[in-house]
Amino acid sequence: MTRVGAIDCGTNSIRLLIADVVPGSLHQVHREMRIVRLGHGVDATGRIGAEPMARTLAAAADYAAQCQEAGCEAVRFVATSASRDATNAADFVTGVQEAFAAFGTAPEVISGQEEASLSFAGATTGLQGAPAPHLVVDIGGGSTEFVRGTDRVEQAVSVDIGCVRMTERHLRSDPPTEAEIWPALGDITVAVNSAAEQVDLTGVGTLVGVAGSVTTVTAHALGLGAYRPEQIHGAELSVEQAIAACTDLVQMSRADRAALPFMHEGRVDVIGAGALVWRSIIQRLQHDSGLTTVRASEHDILDGIALSQAAPSAG
Repeated sequence: MTRVGAIDCGTNSIRLLIADVVPGSLHQVHREMRIVRLGHGVDATGRIGAEPMARTLAAAADYAAQCQEAGCEAVRFVATSASRDATNAADFVTGVQEAFAAFGTAPEVISGQEEASLSFAGATTGLQGAPAPHLVVDIGGGSTEFVRGTDRVEQAVSVDIGCVRMTERHLRSDPPTEAEIWPALGDITVAVNSAAEQVDLTGVGTLVGVAGSVTTVTAHALGLGAYRPEQIHGAELSVEQAIAACTDLVQMSRADRAALPFMHEGRVDVIGAGALVWRSIIQRLQHDSGLTTVRASEHDILDGIALSQAAPSAG
């Protein structure tokens, strides 16, 4: 067993998992998330802003200290869409290397394909008994991954739709207007059609959604009085329940979203777009695969990053 640190730095949030891992399973020691908005404005400017950069590197330094205190033997830091797209990504890389100098860790600006594979590995941990093949959908801030497989990845693709990107591009009013929602749906439909050219969306046995947009929609559908990961993880909703929860969140004002007891403050302004993406994907799978239920998983790319560091068994 190896104690490792796993960090997922996305467009909207940076997350830490400290876990004891062996090949195929992990025991969580500590998990946390902070909204840092690294990708704020990147879609428009092509650069990471000074304030988001500072927030993210401060969080990284704190995570590095926590990994040292916990006795981690290794740390893997995965950076996704925002740092893949930005022209000043080199400044971000240098800052992370300085924070994690004790571990010799550098941020890995991974491809969409590897991002998808790590998400699948994490999300399908503990899915025993769910009808296969599985389609794991990871809705991030800047991109969404579609990954199909049974016990391993068979097909995967990453497309450039996410809760931050769609909010910045289209959903500027509070609440969003129909005149903003329709162009957003157009972008989402084009992206889902593109994904379907590389990942078969027919014959899917189980649709599993991961990351904050999906888990927040699930909390809303379940009517939770607080954000409770143990109730969200593995929750199975009817398609109708999930779609209704998505539509409700899209149409809410930011003040009404903020008043929801399970809503993280950093998701208030972007959850409408995330819900719009999730609703469109559910409707597509309902049509293409005849699915009547959807699942949410609290295990995602972060768990996959940790699992990827498991030391191979001695032969």
